[in-house]
Amino acid sequence: MDIQKIKTLGEAAQYDICSACTKEGRVQSPLGKWIYPSPLPDGRTVYLLKVLLQNACSNNCFYCANRKDRSFKKTQFTPEELARLFIELYSQRKVNGLFLSSALGDDAIKTQSQMNKAAEILRQRYKFNGYIHLKILPSSTFSQVAEAVKLATRVSINLESPTENNLKKIAPEKSFAGNMKRIEWINLLAKKETKLVPAGSTTQFIVGSSGETDKELINFSFKLYKVYRIRRAYFSAFQPVDKTPLEKLPPTPLMREHRLYQADFLIRRYGFSSEDIMFDEKNNLSLNLDPKLTWALAHPEKFPVEINKASLSTLISIPGIGPTSARKIIKMRIKKSINTIEEIKSIGAWAKRAENFILINGKKSVHSKPRQLELISC
Repeated sequence: MDIQKIKTLGEAAQYDICSACTKEGRVQSPLGKWIYPSPLPDGRTVYLLKVLLQNACSNNCFYCANRKDRSFKKTQFTPEELARLFIELYSQRKVNGLFLSSALGDDAIKTQSQMNKAAEILRQRYKFNGYIHLKILPSSTFSQVAEAVKLATRVSINLESPTENNLKKIAPEKSFAGNMKRIEWINLLAKKETKLVPAGSTTQFIVGSSGETDKELINFSFKLYKVYRIRRAYFSAFQPVDKTPLEKLPPTPLMREHRLYQADFLIRRYGFSSEDIMFDEKNNLSLNLDPKLTWALAHPEKFPVEINKASLSTLISIPGIGPTSARKIIKMRIKKSINTIEEIKSIGAWAKRAENFILINGKKSVHSKPRQLELISC
């Protein structure tokens, strides 16, 4: 194993997000900085080899550590080297899957072919049938995208910004329309053959680098979910890189990233639409209150809710109660009425948050002022 090469290309891959805003999402495995724990929706964790095929790039994106004019050590794997490295780590049970991205190299089309080739070697030569996430590069052809979705469990293409104008501020050589065309291709291919890319497609936005608002990010993500069937939008708080044009731009607070994930969760899991998300006068989310509490405080006509009669959708709208605890409440009510706030707490709901918005058998629980969320870093 070429330790120096994997160290260089593994560390260079840190800017591609493979999990949402969690403690695990920003902490690499003690096995090496190129191995990332990635939480799954069912609570399990998979360990991914997250690495670039190469770090040399022909573009000069203002935020990027791999930009063409930045001085740093450049290196690359061949498809055979990368596949062999992965299988070695997999046979040692150090990784469960692969997250393969790359800088563009001198020719993005050639680089995409090499990434696809690495996945093909794993599938055909080594008979690996586990998780592979392939990044789709700008300028990749339709046939390359078609090949990638056949080989990968999940594919993604980084949009970086929610509009063409925002993208041009940080990556003037990239085409927003071109990236969207490739998202359309992925959606078209997956519609034709439902077994392709079983984990779906994702995208990533850099938050705070181009003057975009949270409203622009949330509204556009909602469109991606509804129209293009994107599985996830990831939000990466901008962190300045030295020797780049944006090195003096202040880092984006991680709490802003966290709030975007909370709003995104309301849309994907709670049935909210983008119009339900509340923004301030600058079209950004509150950093002090989570989006669900902000929505509830803005709709006093909907509360308090009788906990023993409310439907599942109504229960889910209550701050402190999520889909899992809402289902447990309904299951509990089949056996007997809920009579105390402690019973709600016992099933995992955030009872102190919920008590401000519920009635128990027609009576209000002891009220306190809605509490500000503890500021959590991630």
